Order: sequence, then C-alpha cells, then structure tokens
Amino acid sequence: MPLALLALAVGAFGIGTTEFVMMGLLPDVADDLHISIPSAGHLVSAYALGVVIGAPLLAAVTARMSRRTVLMGLMGLFVAGNALSALAPDNGWLLAARFLSGLPHGAFFGVGAVVATNMVAPERKARSVSLMFLGLTVANVAGVPVATLMGQHFGWRATFLGVSAIGLAAIAALAFLIPHDHEHATAKGLRGELAALRSVPVWLSLGTTVAGFGALFAAYSYITPMLTDAAGYADASVTLLLALFGVGATAGNLLGGRLADHSLRGTLFGGLGALVAVLALFPPLMRTQVTAAVAVILLGMAAFATGSPLQLMVMDKAASAPSLASSANQAAFNLANAGGAWIGGLALAAGFGVTSPALAGAALAVLGLGVASLAYAVDRRSAPAVGRERIVASHVPQEAEAVRH
Repeated sequence: MPLALLALAVGAFGIGTTEFVMMGLLPDVADDLHISIPSAGHLVSAYALGVVIGAPLLAAVTARMSRRTVLMGLMGLFVAGNALSALAPDNGWLLAARFLSGLPHGAFFGVGAVVATNMVAPERKARSVSLMFLGLTVANVAGVPVATLMGQHFGWRATFLGVSAIGLAAIAALAFLIPHDHEHATAKGLRGELAALRSVPVWLSLGTTVAGFGALFAAYSYITPMLTDAAGYADASVTLLLALFGVGATAGNLLGGRLADHSLRGTLFGGLGALVAVLALFPPLMRTQVTAAVAVILLGMAAFATGSPLQLMVMDKAASAPSLASSANQAAFNLANAGGAWIGGLALAAGFGVTSPALAGAALAVLGLGVASLAYAVDRRSAPAVGRERIVASHVPQEAEAVRH
C-alpha cells in the first residue's frame, strides 16, 4: 500500500477526533460559556450540519481542481475552524466555528476515497479506503479519550488547539506524500459531477448508507444508559467501554476492506446481516457486564465492516464523476447519525425499555438490507453481465495507473 495513504489517515484521525470529542467536553463548554447542557448540545448539531452542507457543495465547486490541492485546502479549512473554536468568545461564535469545522469533513473523505483508490491496483481498492478510514476509527480509541482528558485538565480550548495541530501535520503529510496530479484532475467539472447524482443506483447506494448506519446510531446514541441501567456498569467505566467500541470498529473496518476486495456485495450483505443479529441480541446481551462488553465490540465490528463497501458502491455507480457522489455518501453518514438517534429516541420515549433503541436499530438494518437487495436487483436488470457479483470501483477513472506512479 502506498505511504500516501498515511497522509489521508492522519487527516481522518484529526477529523474523527474533533467530531466526537465535543460529546465529552459539553459540561466544560457549558460551564465556561454560561449556557445549559442542551444549548451546548447544539454545537454537535452545528458540526453535523456543516458536514451535510459542505460535503456535496465543496466537492462540486472543486470538481476541476487537483485533488491533492483540494485535500490540502480542505484541511486548511479544518485547521481554521478548530482554531476559531479555541478562540471563540461566546456560544454564538463557537456555533459558527463548529459549523465551519464540519464543512470540509465529508468532502475530505469523499475526495480522499477517490485518491486512495486511484493509487492502488483494482484488487486493493477496498483496503485502500479502509486504511484511510482507519484514522477515523483509531480516533475513537485514542484521539477522543486523550483530547477529552486534555480538555478536562487544560481547558476545552486547549483541545481544539491540539486538533488544529493535528490538521497542520496532515497538511504537511499531504504535501509530501500525495502525488502531484494536476494533469490527472477530472475534466468533468460541476455539470459532470452533478450528472452522476441522476442515477437511481447512486441514490439506492446512498439510501443503504442512511439505513445501515442509521441502525448503528439508533443504538450507539443511547449506549451509555444501556450500559449503566441495564448492564449495571458504573458511569466511570463507560469511557473504557466506548474505547472497546472503537477497537471493534477498527477491526471491522480492516476486515471489511479486505473482504470487500474479494466480494464487495457479499461483504455488504454479510455486514448488514451481522448488524441485524447483533442489535437484535442486544437486550439479552445487556443482562450481564461481560456479555454487554462483547456486544459493544461486536456492534463496532459489524457496523464498520460495511463502511468501505458502501463507499466503493457509491463510487462504482458514479464511476464517470465519483468525487461528488463519494462526498455525498459522507453526508449520508451524518444524516444516518441524526436520523438514527432520533428514531432510537422515539423508541425510548415510547416506554419500550432502555434497550429498545437497539431493536429500532435492528429494524433499520433490515431496511438497509432491503434497499441493498433492491439495488442488486436493479443492477442485475440493467447489467446482467457475467462477473457482476464482484462490483468494485474499477471504473473510477482511468487515471489510476498514472497517479499511482
């Protein structure tokens, strides 16, 4: 695998850290800015809104630019957003800074996935994407806990300055390791990228992402009360258990990338099926502390095993102009975050029990399987060619060989 993938992973590590660290810093931010915890929670929503808006918008407006330049510019915007977060004098400015920090998130992963797949042979495309996503999953294991401790000991502003430093390191890595590709940038432009979104298979792929990862967030958003109220863990143990989720996510991400290079569709169906099973078993697994810890690990593994296949599926369906569709898939991840949490909350508010969000998640995972099956049926009807069962993004542009060198 090219060393350039390390640069993408460093950027992903910084993005993953700043996305999730706010949850642990909410009490400190609320106390310092003299606002309520629910008001501070809007900072999480502001970031997610930035991701959803920025992912397709920035990918579209930079369609004719060198992807190397785009990635460095996106990380520059990321650094600016986090530095402004550290310097924000009040809640209004911090909301704006968090929105700005979220803008480059989806486009970075979207464009980065295109770059990653263009640097490797066709049979290693899924693994290249999983190695980029490795930065995101490792952030949940190491980045978020360390950044949270930094905020608790040195103030929450120090955390965002630290994340800005990670962004600067990512820019340096991108500058030194990503090949110069001005001559290989897409010639499709904005119109060509937008045309890719007219495809029904692209929207079915995005729908699978929303349903599949909505299943994860329906349960994960309420994992703390499940662990404390159902499994009997102390509040102080939850941070360690969330790190176990990150370990499972990292393992699932790497496993999913390797398996998807052999059978993308099979890995996607297998991951979604495993997610259905894990979420359906959550209520009995939450009865003891040992099985609850196992459930948390399995949840991370099953969910993130589908990450690389879903990303490649979208890129394959928008093969002539993949950057916008790939970035839109990252917006779909964040819609899944918001929608899944809302649906899980409805189950909890309806009085179905503390583990009911997991069952709501299982239903969403079944829906994801249904959408994926429909996409497969559309594929077979439109292209019944031999060998279609191993759909990889081999048509994501013919620049691969040139860029790889």
